[in-house]
Amino acid sequence: MKKIRISNLSFSYPTEKNGKLPVLNDINLEIKAGDFVVVLGESGCGKTTFLNLIAGFLKPTGGEVYVDDERITAPHFSRSLIFQQPLLLPWLNVNDNIAFGCKLRRDFDHLSGRITNFIKLMGLEGFEQVLPDTLSLGMAQRVAIARSLIGAPEILLLDVPFTALDFNTRSRLQNELTKLWLKLKFTSVFVTHSIEEALTVGKKIVIFSNRPARVMHTIELEPEIPRDINNEIMVSLKVDIQKRFQNINNR
Repeated sequence: MKKIRISNLSFSYPTEKNGKLPVLNDINLEIKAGDFVVVLGESGCGKTTFLNLIAGFLKPTGGEVYVDDERITAPHFSRSLIFQQPLLLPWLNVNDNIAFGCKLRRDFDHLSGRITNFIKLMGLEGFEQVLPDTLSLGMAQRVAIARSLIGAPEILLLDVPFTALDFNTRSRLQNELTKLWLKLKFTSVFVTHSIEEALTVGKKIVIFSNRPARVMHTIELEPEIPRDINNEIMVSLKVDIQKRFQNINNR
């Protein structure tokens, strides 16, 4: 398990004529080893940029990101990012897409059995030899999720990964993800703009402001998983979070 420490993190994208577009502003956050943190914010507030900085795909324009007190300077196989879009390799079938990262790292230990397990978990039986262009978007995203999880990453980063899925599949995968987290104890940062999804999967919810994003609120949730988000406590929390967003938008 790995801990993550974000210290005075800021980021701006360059614009024309040497201008800057501020996206993140002075974010400080401690994520414990084995924690499951959901970053909740409106579309366009900088959540994806935040994940890309933790993954090492971007470099901060201010502040630092640390994993176990080592500053992140580049991507590493111990940190896996599930994107909004599947980004499968079109010339590889489902089995080979799932196994791609493991083969790159020469991680062949029980690989065939692990692939079979994830094929079953994601409901992809019968599609093992199919190429991505014949899959629906939802099925392709399930392949991408399996590809990220099969290598047992120490840090799993998720960028609204269930948006393309139907309600039943999304609910099932949310439940399976939390079960895998409880079993494997990886550290997870999950980005979403859905309050219900945040309440379903998160151990802690971090609410971002509008761009440039700052941490506005942090909410600790009861540890029991799976949760009934329709019970009185969860409904009250949902209303509270909605009010917090209203206050953010009114500022």
